[in-house]
Amino acid sequence: MRRLLPFLLVAALSTPALAEPRHGIAMHGKPALPADYQHFPYVKPDVKKGGRVRYGVVGTFDSLNPFILKSMRTTARGMWDPQFGHLVFEPLMQRSADEPFTLYGLLAESIEMDEERSFIQFNLNPAAQWSDGEPVTPEDVIFTMELLRDKGRTPFSGRLTPVEKMEKVGEHAVRFTFNEKSDREFPLILATATPILAKHATDPETFEQSSLEVPIGSGPYLVKSVNPGARIVFERDKDYWGKDIPAKVGFDNYDEISVEYFLQDNTLFEAFKKGVVDIYLDGSPTHWARAYDFPDVQSGAVVKDTFRPDLPTGMLGFVFNTRRPIFENQKVREALALAFDFEWANKNLFEGAYTRTESFWQGSSLSSLGKPAEERELKILGTNKDAIDPAILDGSYRLPQTDASGGDRKILRRVVELMKEGGYTIKNGRMSNEDGSPLRFEIMTQTQDQEKLAIAYQRTLRMIGVDVAVRTVDDAQYQSRSGTFDYDMIVKSYPSSLSPGIEQVGRWGSISRDREGSNNFAGVADPAIDRAIDAMLAARTREDFEAAVRAYDRLLISGHYLVPLYHVPEQWVARRSYIGYPDKTPLYGYQLPVWFDTRAQD
Repeated sequence: MRRLLPFLLVAALSTPALAEPRHGIAMHGKPALPADYQHFPYVKPDVKKGGRVRYGVVGTFDSLNPFILKSMRTTARGMWDPQFGHLVFEPLMQRSADEPFTLYGLLAESIEMDEERSFIQFNLNPAAQWSDGEPVTPEDVIFTMELLRDKGRTPFSGRLTPVEKMEKVGEHAVRFTFNEKSDREFPLILATATPILAKHATDPETFEQSSLEVPIGSGPYLVKSVNPGARIVFERDKDYWGKDIPAKVGFDNYDEISVEYFLQDNTLFEAFKKGVVDIYLDGSPTHWARAYDFPDVQSGAVVKDTFRPDLPTGMLGFVFNTRRPIFENQKVREALALAFDFEWANKNLFEGAYTRTESFWQGSSLSSLGKPAEERELKILGTNKDAIDPAILDGSYRLPQTDASGGDRKILRRVVELMKEGGYTIKNGRMSNEDGSPLRFEIMTQTQDQEKLAIAYQRTLRMIGVDVAVRTVDDAQYQSRSGTFDYDMIVKSYPSSLSPGIEQVGRWGSISRDREGSNNFAGVADPAIDRAIDAMLAARTREDFEAAVRAYDRLLISGHYLVPLYHVPEQWVARRSYIGYPDKTPLYGYQLPVWFDTRAQD
C-alpha cells in the first residue's frame, strides 16, 4: 500500500478536484434563482405563441455566417444576435437579463467547477439536438472550439488561448482545464459568448468563406427565406428541443421573424410609419420629441414606450487619439475636455433631454462619483494615487456647469490656464506651442447628430485660437479609419454593464494599443490601468470587485482620454400596438426575445 501512495498523490495533483453539478454560475456570489426555478422573472410564462414581428435595421448583408472575418459587418441579423435573440445558433448557457452576470443551463444543463475556477465541465442536456434531429455532442463542442480558433474572427478565434486542455468526459460532457492566461470571468465567456456548431453539417474547408447557404443550428428558428442584402425571414422550428427548459420558457414567441434592411435610418423610420416594420428603437431625444406626429400615433396603432434599466450610464465622448503627439499631454486633454459647452448643446440641440456623463459607471455602485477611495482602492492604485486629482480621489469631482452661452468666459479662462501648463499659449490669436506651431486637429464624425456636436465644439475652441476641422465620412471610411486609428479625434460610445470584464482589456489595456481593429480608440497604454483591470478580473467577492472598478474608473477619469458627453437614463421604443411585452422590466432593460404578438393571444 505504501508504494501506491506517491502514485495516488501525483494522480490527485494532476486531476481537477471533483465538483458537484450546478444549475447556474454567477460572476460573483451565487445565482439568484434556485435549481428548481421554472422561468426567468421577466418573461410571460403562459404566453401564447404565434403571429409575427418585423424588425428593421440599417445596413446590408451577404453572409449567414457571423463568425468569420469576411462577413464581420455584413452578416444577416438574427443568426447569432444578442438583441433579436440567438435564433439559429446557441451557446452552452443562457444569460439572465435580471442579474449582473449570471448564467443558467441551455445546451449544457449543468456545470461542474472548482472554487479556483481552474476548470469547468459542461454537462450537455441529453435532449439537445440540431434542427436535422441529430444530437448535440461533446464532439460538436470540441470541433467548434478548434474551428473557431483556426478560422474564426476575433473574439471567437481567441477562445482557446486560456485553455490548457479540452476533453470529452463520458457520453455527454466536455471539460476545459485552464492555464495561467485564464481569469475568473473566462468560464462565463466560454459558456455564453461562444456559439456551438454542428460538426456533421459544417465543412472546415469552406467555413471562412462568406456564404448564403442555410446552416444547421440548434436554435428555436429556421431560415425560411433570404433576399441578400434586403431581407431575411425566420420561421419557428416546431421541433425545437429547448422550448420547455426553464431558461427558454417565455422566449421565442413569434411564428415568424423577419429582418428588413434599409440604407438610411430615416428610410427605416418611414417604413415604420407605413407599417412595414413593427418596432423602432429610438436613440435621439429630438426625434423622440418631434417625429411622432402622424396618424397611427394619434389613433393608437403606434405606441411609444419608455423603459428605465438599472444600469450604469456608460460613456459617450469625443475621444483623443493619444498616439498623436498633440494629445500626449494630459493637461492639454483636460483643457480641451473642459472647453466643451454641454449646457449650450443640451439646450439648443437636444431639447434639454440629456444628462452630463462624468463617470464610466455613473448611476451605479461601481462609479467613483461621490465616494472617497477606500482602503481596497488605494491598495490597487498604489503610488499612482498621487497623480490623481484629489477631487477625483475623494469623490467630489464634477464637471463645471457653463452659462450655456457657448463661450463661458470663466470656463475658457481656466481652459487657457491648463493649456499653458501643457505648453500652449495664445500667440497672434492662435493657440501655439513653444515652437510656434498652432494647435490644430480634425474631428471625424459619422452622423448628422455627431456633426452638429462637433461644429458646436469647433465654434467654442476657435474662441481660444484652436483650429478644428470637422469631417463627416461615410460608413465604410469611418470603419476603415477607426479600425486603423487613422484620426485625431473620433466620437465613440463605451457601454457599461454591472459586470465589466475582459472587454476592458480591448478598450483600455496596453496590449491592445497597437492592435488594429481593437477598441482601444484612445491609444492608452498605462501600467496602472492594466493593474486595475487585473484586479477587477481577479476579484472573488462583490466588495473587492466594486472597489477594483471604482479605482479603474478614477484612473480613466483622471487620464482625460475623452471629452465626456451625455446620456439618457431611459430607453425609447416605438411599436405597433399589437406587439406586447411582459410586465416586468429586468435589470438590463427591455428584452426583445421575450416580446410577443398579442393577436396570437385571442
